[in-house]
Amino acid sequence: MDNTTDGTWDSLPVRLNEKILETLAELKFTHTTPVQAACIPLFMSNKDVAAEAVTGSGKTLAFVIPIIELLLKREEKLKKMQVGALVITPTRELALQISEVMEQFIQKFPQFTQILLIGGSNPIEDVEKFKDKGANIVIATPGRLEDMFRRKSDGLDLACSVKSLDVLVLDEADRLLDMGFEASLNTILGYLPKQRRTGLFSATQTQELEKLVRAGLRNPVRITVKEKGVAATAVQKTPSRLSNYYTICRAEDKFNSLVAFLRQHKHEKNLVFFSTCACVEYYGRALEILVKKVPVHCIHGKMKHKRNKIFADFRALKSGILVCTDVMARGIDIPDVNWVLQYDPPSSASAFVHRCGRTARIGNQGNALVFLLPMEESYVNFLSINQKCPLQQMPPVNDVVDVLPKVQAMSLADRAMFDRSMRAFVSYVQAYAKHECSLIFRIKDLDFATLARGFALLRLPKMPELRGKTFPDFTETTVDTDTIRYKDKNREKQRQKMLAEPREETRFPRKNFIKNKSWSKQTTKKVRRRKMAAKRKHNEGSDVDEEDMKELLNDTRLLKKLKKGQISEEDFEKQITNEPKSKHKTGLSHGGSEDNA
Repeated sequence: MDNTTDGTWDSLPVRLNEKILETLAELKFTHTTPVQAACIPLFMSNKDVAAEAVTGSGKTLAFVIPIIELLLKREEKLKKMQVGALVITPTRELALQISEVMEQFIQKFPQFTQILLIGGSNPIEDVEKFKDKGANIVIATPGRLEDMFRRKSDGLDLACSVKSLDVLVLDEADRLLDMGFEASLNTILGYLPKQRRTGLFSATQTQELEKLVRAGLRNPVRITVKEKGVAATAVQKTPSRLSNYYTICRAEDKFNSLVAFLRQHKHEKNLVFFSTCACVEYYGRALEILVKKVPVHCIHGKMKHKRNKIFADFRALKSGILVCTDVMARGIDIPDVNWVLQYDPPSSASAFVHRCGRTARIGNQGNALVFLLPMEESYVNFLSINQKCPLQQMPPVNDVVDVLPKVQAMSLADRAMFDRSMRAFVSYVQAYAKHECSLIFRIKDLDFATLARGFALLRLPKMPELRGKTFPDFTETTVDTDTIRYKDKNREKQRQKMLAEPREETRFPRKNFIKNKSWSKQTTKKVRRRKMAAKRKHNEGSDVDEEDMKELLNDTRLLKKLKKGQISEEDFEKQITNEPKSKHKTGLSHGGSEDNA
């Protein structure tokens, strides 16, 4: 199904509840978007929906409104512990955003309660909150939701609560599968009733998604929404009001260009994407110092407890910089983003499109810019063909100043910054080596010396990619980097303590010699060899007298004691060597040697 029209809420073929219309008016949503106009009537008429629409097209309201309408139409009113609707989404930021939208609507419907189940909070607190207040609407990330289903021992029977489920929504469904949640989704789907309405929303359709459609939806209506002005044969992957640019700069000029750009756009709201968490930590800290009087926030996937607050704080800002990884690339709705800057191209072409979609959302204008190295320029043609995403070249940034010496000074002043620089460089090279588009992003084409200068490194790290190579074009600092101290006094004290430990061991070597494990293995082999030789002799009809068998049993008992720690290796060696040398023992040792020669 293709829907390219939009109109007023009253023009929908179904009548919405008056309180929902009031909320829409208060939020100044006067017109439907194409995806809303297509999905809401189908959902409300009890159809399953699989919707594909460009990012930023208003998919959240396309399922929030039908959820409330369907719960209102239930014959039996939901009780406190009965879940009527479940929304599953890949990231906690997106879950938080959906929860906020849902809350604005259900404020007018006090009979409904909702709960947010996401990582970064204490699961026991979630259990207690659910038991105390219940929840008719659950918005969750897959990992935390799966965990909640398994918490029967904590007094929560979520499997029983979802028996009353009317609506399941999988938002950013393609991303759910990209992030490896397939096993969790299968577990969750196993708990849910088959008789339900299911909505599956995504920006792209994949083969994996098709499997999910077949598994979770009953004869779904498929909706593909295109924007106005897009030819029927075209596949629109980015919003039509998005201006998409690229710029070419050398590795050693790249960060200088970024800083100059951000200084020129300091009164705007900008997202800056990097390829790794370590790059976010390093460059984010540098931007805090170099771009004055502008709030700089950092978000990446390894942050656990701080992400929710940082995300909420940045959304509330009128201007500022968010330095992030692809954890912020999908479905996140941050109001009034002016520029999306891709400092590093993402590992996949589809992620490029989703990053761009953080701006120019729901009819607004927006801009995106990707920084490319000279050897990466063919990526522009690749995106145009592979993702139907044409880019126009932006002239080089004006008034570029060399800020790299300042970044180096930051590393010299604080070992924490020096550590960040090394981790960022290593992680960038490793990510580059794994790039999906390896014909363009080839690690053998990287100029490591120029790249290291662009990272403002004081010295090159020790890593496999650099082993055995020399870099005359890179000048290391004359400062001994081991002397760089942490600004954090406790951290520096701990480092000095660790540095001192090996020296103390050298001055005062331990007197007790501890034999290594390989010695124990040799001893085990020795006894095993005796057993095998005895068994061989027995099978061949040789005489094995009672004394020989006693010795062999004694050896075995000693070995068992050694393994259990009941005797020391030293005692074991003494006892096994001090045994009387019988003809059998001598024969075994000789026989064993000959057999193993």
